[in-house]
Amino acid sequence: MLPFPTLGYALAGALSFAIVKAAPLNPRASTPNVVFAHHMVGNTFPYTLQDWVDDINLAHTYGIDAFALNVGIDSWQPARVQDAYTAAQQTGTGFKLFLSFDMTSLPCASPDDATTLRNFVTHYASHPNQFKSNDKVFVSTFSGESCSFGQGSAVQGWSSQFLAPLTGVNSVFFVPSFFVDPSTFASGGWLNIMDGGFNWNSAWPTDVTSSNFNSLASKETVKNANTLVGSSTSQLIQGIVSSLGTDDDYSTALQGKAYMAGVSPWFFTHYSPQTFNKNWVYLSDNLFASRWNALVQSRDSIPMVEVITWNDYGESHYVGPIKGAQPNSQAWVNGFDHQAWLHLTKYFATAYKTGTFPAITTDTVYVWARPHPKNANAPDPVGKPANFQVLEDALFAVVLATQSGTLQLNSHSFTVPAGFSQFSIPLSPGDTMHATLLRNGAPVVNVQPSGYSFNPNPSSYNYNAFVAMGCSGGSC
Repeated sequence: MLPFPTLGYALAGALSFAIVKAAPLNPRASTPNVVFAHHMVGNTFPYTLQDWVDDINLAHTYGIDAFALNVGIDSWQPARVQDAYTAAQQTGTGFKLFLSFDMTSLPCASPDDATTLRNFVTHYASHPNQFKSNDKVFVSTFSGESCSFGQGSAVQGWSSQFLAPLTGVNSVFFVPSFFVDPSTFASGGWLNIMDGGFNWNSAWPTDVTSSNFNSLASKETVKNANTLVGSSTSQLIQGIVSSLGTDDDYSTALQGKAYMAGVSPWFFTHYSPQTFNKNWVYLSDNLFASRWNALVQSRDSIPMVEVITWNDYGESHYVGPIKGAQPNSQAWVNGFDHQAWLHLTKYFATAYKTGTFPAITTDTVYVWARPHPKNANAPDPVGKPANFQVLEDALFAVVLATQSGTLQLNSHSFTVPAGFSQFSIPLSPGDTMHATLLRNGAPVVNVQPSGYSFNPNPSSYNYNAFVAMGCSGGSC
């Protein structure tokens, strides 16, 4: 494994940092790496077959190999799953699908509940677009660590009621996301039923909270004292993300079984106690590129990555188009398209899968920011989300440059190397979003989305990200 890409920091009116790949990566010698995206079937009630075709073609275009179909309890969801498999075959892309049972929604107290899950598996086991591993039907979950299916324990339940009856062509390669301490995988018997493990919470530094952020930041500042200037989130997130070590801990606990990591661009959810009772953020400011870079560098030990998510609007980490049926998240999702992050995904997914960063043939600038200061007050009965204090009031940018140039980010100017780099500048109330990449004094990319300003007086709390992009030639 190569060392993490060289970090370069510069002070030019505001703190920024750039990540530049240090050297070519080494291709994997064993099975190919794959990239999945978590697709919430529960948000597809109005989907037609064409909607699935469009989603699959779009995902395939941007480096995603399969959808993990998050299936819940709604009676109409099996019909949407059927449409997804039909659409995947119709596209002719070879795009794959697999079932990810949402065990926070599906019942799992009786043997009959396990029968429902097995019927899903057997129905699609021989479908040409079913994703398989080791010639077995790949199946994942969200949660399920408390599911006994009427047996004495969850391990016994999953083993005897779900896995054991599925044999031959229906045999399952089981990679669940069980929310248990990975150090108990062996002692708790979990390794007896898991062919691998999906570390859902590896996608964010979930251990970073308002109560411990300052101490974590202080440690990173001391550790990097020779290379870092200042103490912004933009600088510190690199060290915080890498120092938490959840990938290594989880992979080690799997004892050689397949490890699936998560990557996500954002996290904000804002539901009242009277609805879903979910109101918090995770530190995500410039996380997406940083996390992807770490996964690319660790590609030899991480065979699978799942993008969280394609369309979970309620938690603000969608990279697909806003469509379907939102889970009452319109207040913080409408007008906040994230497809620029999907476009950026292709750059990293290609490097992760092939071992080589793709040649940059088009200058591209990606920018994002929240719509209001973290300390702004709004007449919102739900209140501010937990952990909002860890966020930075900043405009973030990623540049993919064919040659060196200059980035004008609002009123700040930075030298941009050829290749990949990322930057941030502080935002003040009333600021807009404007990024220009110049070369030889002439603009080659201009990003100035209308309708964005950093509003100090929001009508409700919205810690989602406004994301935009621009490319040379005007077309991305």
